[in-house]
Amino acid sequence: MNKIVNNLKISYNDEGPDGAPVIVFIHGFPLNKSMWNKQVEALKVNYHVIAYDIRGHGNSDIGEEDFTIDLFVNDLLHLMSALKIEKAILCGLSMGGYIALNAIENFPERFEALILSDTNCIADSPEAKEKRMSAIENIKNNGVEKYAVESMKNLFAPESFKSKKEEIDAAWEMIVKTSTQSLYNTLHALSERKETCNKLSQIKVPVLIMVGSEDSITPPASASLMHEKIKGSFMQIIDHAGHLSNMENPVGFNDQLKKFVDSVCDKQLNNIHKINNQSEENLALNQESFKFQSGNQPDLNGQNQGKGYSDMDAAADLNAKILKITMTIMDQYPELSKYLEEMPVTIPNKKNPDITLNNLKTYYESLSLMLNKYKSEHPAIGI
Repeated sequence: MNKIVNNLKISYNDEGPDGAPVIVFIHGFPLNKSMWNKQVEALKVNYHVIAYDIRGHGNSDIGEEDFTIDLFVNDLLHLMSALKIEKAILCGLSMGGYIALNAIENFPERFEALILSDTNCIADSPEAKEKRMSAIENIKNNGVEKYAVESMKNLFAPESFKSKKEEIDAAWEMIVKTSTQSLYNTLHALSERKETCNKLSQIKVPVLIMVGSEDSITPPASASLMHEKIKGSFMQIIDHAGHLSNMENPVGFNDQLKKFVDSVCDKQLNNIHKINNQSEENLALNQESFKFQSGNQPDLNGQNQGKGYSDMDAAADLNAKILKITMTIMDQYPELSKYLEEMPVTIPNKKNPDITLNNLKTYYESLSLMLNKYKSEHPAIGI
């Protein structure tokens, strides 16, 4: 999928159910969103998962502006807004972690949890900056493939070169398909990034820090430094992995990732499952009831539908609308959740299966009225 963000095309994958907790994955350098494929696959059943290509990488346009971490954060926020994502869990690896740390430092209200993988909070030393500038010159003189050869040595643990051929080939393909101009621009942006260590103590959301046991670029010591500074954070070392721990040991990585996000979103997930089950039960009860009813019932507008649109279709539409507005309340206006159980009892249940479309319509209108009234009284909070 593509979106025009900040006047350029951003390529992204969008998986999972609407209304579920949102997780945004930010890839490392010089890779692209496909590095997260196994994480997206593992989470998309219960979560709304976004993985996108940073400008100049994968299938996203390069644009005309000089690359900076601030610019990457600006792209991230504009993409979230374009996708109508008010708040998300961020997961960033390496460069993605730099972006995530900058984003939560400057826009903490947009994020509800943070996963930092194989990254650090320290700015480049003069020696590290010089190394990046040398890499630019080497690409100009020797080409991208030579740069890829050198990069791969540091991205993976030694044992991965024997056991992870598919992942090695995938990373190689991502690197060599990145344009030379994007490589130059990003290397320069990374060399100029600011440290974020001094602000780590201000992070108030849940944080998980993961690092490959054999990561030589951002070693476990870098992860430990962040762990010490972020109060209440969790740290996990991923065995049999180097800098690309999510690709080298996806089972271990996904296990820790899923435990963390499930714990962060436990209440929301339970509510969503409860509503989904209730909606399915409601629809089944409606269908059973409609089997014994004759004639057409009023549709959403109080009028009879023509042929091809049954009572059960109308019930399904209303149940879907009720589910959507209820999840909107829980996700964006949790302060109203306490009123959901106090709403008029008009949804079918085992004690009252003989429900009509009018009852469903009344319940939906009650929910809409409550939400619209609240939004009108609190305009600053509106979507």
